[in-house]
This record gives sequence, structure tokens and C-alpha cells, in this order.
Amino acid sequence: MVPEVFIQIVESFKHKYTVKAMCKCFGIAKATYYRWRGKSWGPSELEKKIIDICENLKFRIGHRMVRDLLRKEHQIKVNRNTVQKIMQKFNLQCQVKPKRQNYIAGESKVVVPNYLDRQFNASKPNEKWVTDITYLPYGEKMLYLSTIMDLYNNEVLAYTISDKQDKSLVLDTLKRACEGRDVYECILHSDQGSQYTSYEYQAEAEKRGIITSMSRRGNCFDNAVIESFHSSLKSEEFSPLCRGKLTNHTVREKVESYMYYYNYCRPFSKLNCQTPIEFRVLAA
Repeated sequence: MVPEVFIQIVESFKHKYTVKAMCKCFGIAKATYYRWRGKSWGPSELEKKIIDICENLKFRIGHRMVRDLLRKEHQIKVNRNTVQKIMQKFNLQCQVKPKRQNYIAGESKVVVPNYLDRQFNASKPNEKWVTDITYLPYGEKMLYLSTIMDLYNNEVLAYTISDKQDKSLVLDTLKRACEGRDVYECILHSDQGSQYTSYEYQAEAEKRGIITSMSRRGNCFDNAVIESFHSSLKSEEFSPLCRGKLTNHTVREKVESYMYYYNYCRPFSKLNCQTPIEFRVLAA
């Protein structure tokens, strides 16, 4: 029972029934009723504060956040269920963000275990690869970057840029990475994106003897190395002010330039201050 609703009921019928009788009928202790009524805020005041919070934030927050703001800004402690019922009463529900589609129409969905299991060190080339897709929102239209990296020396083996985030994006990257390399029993780790769970992608990997591995749902740390690489690319090569201001051709050139710098020029502590290519060549 919502406290303010019960208080309204008692106030409406107290001329007809005793407080004790109504409390007994609703299974509420008489002391609880008087404690509710003794609050410094009344039902209408609480409702008004909730309405004000929702209106000020343009109905973009849920009942849990409203509850937290009541406590922070007004020192009012109230159960989230109470807030939710009041928001429902006045139709103040936040607008729900549409869930991202996680499948491709007409495609089989193949989800595999996490064989990598955050073991990001490799003892030899082509033992463990990681891959991911990231957004490039800096050009005339959105571009997508697919990258495959070898965990042995953090070398970027292949990358593909496209204006479509589809399975061909990851298939092209996979085929480029495999050219001239012995990839039998190589672990290739990704998230559970629809491109990676597609039957065609899984079949291509299996045909080459690659063991696919996938992060757990909603756990970016399972693929932290490639996530960190894409973050570095954006922060080091693109300014936040560049967003949507470059040509797509320039975006592609900047990515190409960074990939060369990353593989051939950037030293890594874990590689004894050598670049990925230098480490691979000296270790051969």
C-alpha cells in the first residue's frame, strides 16, 4: 500500500469508520499510519516534487533516479515502488531506449564459449587473436572500423573500414588477416555482435581451423585489449571537435596513418620498448 494513498483513504472515510478499523482492514499497523501521516511532506507535496523532477528532466529518467533525486535534493526518503506508482498515476514514465537489434534477419545465430577467458598473453604469433568493431563518427557519414589484433605482440593484422556494419565487414577483415599465415587452432575472440554470431562468419572461421571465442553478454572487459586499442585510436588521432567535420576520405587516411604508426613506430613496455613489428621480426 502506498502511504499517501492510504492516508487519503483514511481522510476520506474517517467520518464513517474509525482509524483502527480501517488499519485492520488493510493490514496496516495503527502506529504505521500515524508515522506516515506525521511526515513533514503530505501526499500532494510528494507528488508535486516528483512531477517537477520529471518535467525538469524532460521525462528521461526512471523511478529509481527520481527516488535518488528526492533523497539528494529534498532529503525525502521514499521507497522506489512508491515513486513508481505515483509516476504511473500521472503518466510520468520515462521514454524507453529501443534495444539494439542483436541478430541478422534470416541468419543462424551461433554463440560460442569464452575460450580466451581474459588470458591476454600469447607465447607465439597466431595463437590468440582479438577482434571488434568501432564507430568512426568523424566524416560526412558514419563509418565502421573492424580490426583484428594478435595478442602475441599487439600487432594489427588486418582492418576494414565500411559505411555498413554488416557481416561482410568482419568477413573481409578475417580473410585479410588469414592471408599468408598459419591460423590452424588460433583462438579468435570477439563479442556477441550479430556479425560474429552469423552462420557465415562462424563457417569461414571453422573452414580455416580457427577456434572462435566470445565475451560474455555486456562484459567489455572480456575483450579489453582491442577495446583499448580502438579507444586510443580515437583519442590520439581524432579530436572530439572533429566529429562530423571531416570528409570520409580524410577519415580513412587518418586511420591508415595511425595503423602504420601503431605497428611500426609505437613502442610498448610489454615488448621491451619495441614496436609490434620490430618485436615479431627479432623474435623470429
